[in-house]
Amino acid sequence: MAGSQIERVFSVLESLTSDPRGLPMQTLAEQLDIPKSATHRLLAELIRLGYVRQNAETLRYHLSTKLVAMGFQYLSSSGADIVQPVLDRLAQETGELVRLGVIDGERQTWIAKAQGARTGLRYDPDMGRDAPLFYTASGHAWLACMSDAEALSLVERQAAEVPVGIGPNAPRSNIELLERLRLAREQGYACVEESSAVGTSAIAAVVRHPTDGRVIGVLSIAGPSARMPGARLHELAPLLLQFAEEMSAASLASELFI
Repeated sequence: MAGSQIERVFSVLESLTSDPRGLPMQTLAEQLDIPKSATHRLLAELIRLGYVRQNAETLRYHLSTKLVAMGFQYLSSSGADIVQPVLDRLAQETGELVRLGVIDGERQTWIAKAQGARTGLRYDPDMGRDAPLFYTASGHAWLACMSDAEALSLVERQAAEVPVGIGPNAPRSNIELLERLRLAREQGYACVEESSAVGTSAIAAVVRHPTDGRVIGVLSIAGPSARMPGARLHELAPLLLQFAEEMSAASLASELFI
């Protein structure tokens, strides 16, 4: 990929983010498509700045916690404390995982969550990653606010690799996806059962800016399919939509929604 120096830096950071076990320099050099010597200099500079560390035993390179700390500082100063109580109350009322994704250009990123399940099965994926658009309730809720052409174009540009462990009910074609979006438009929310993974279900609704109506986020409830079959998902819809409206009002006090 060569590219500019700054592209190389961010490519290294993104690669290290994807593998908590760390990566050897040879692997990073191959991904960057640059000589090992140039990769070594880049890594040495990132270590000096505190963004990367090297395991003395395995010689693998890892991200430090500096980027994580920066992310938390940003969320704290951007008004996450405004939206978190809304998520906490919805999680308490439903007893399931509640997530908030924010729209940033062509990406929807999960940036906050609240876990309502205290015992038994828990569904609790990591935050900070983009919501896959093709097979998640959060993705479908956002895509349903676009025309079919716009939705398919965005899915194609996202070009995310479909994971091996995807659920049996995930869309298998654009035609199937468009049918899910049609249904989401009719309902005012999106539901998936065993789509993103076996044994999980979710329902999602968009959060709109209170003054201009544009989509600024997506609020979702997710959990084990054993507790959240189709009937339960639809039972939760009025509550989800109510909290989406509340999140919309709260967005004016938070810099998370631009």
